Amino acid sequence: MTRAQQTISIALLVSSLYLSLYLELIPLPTLIQTAIVPVLPFWALVSFGAWVLFRLGWGMLTFHDTPEAYKELMEEVKIAQADLRAKGVNVD
Repeated sequence: MTRAQQTISIALLVSSLYLSLYLELIPLPTLIQTAIVPVLPFWALVSFGAWVLFRLGWGMLTFHDTPEAYKELMEEVKIAQADLRAKGVNVD
């Protein structure tokens, strides 16, 4: 099973579970059904966004832990700066 197939399968499973909760096919207490179930997609979206921001921040924080990648990136930056200077752009 490829990664795309796995992702689609999980998404279909989660969405069908949510739809069964939203349509009250799975019985839940009234308070949960009226107060929590309708906002689950928004909560999931916010949680996913927070997770992505954490991963991005952690990657930036630990960037110097990979010296080879850091050196390679700095070399590419110098090459790009030299190319832009040759075209008359001030990059300082």
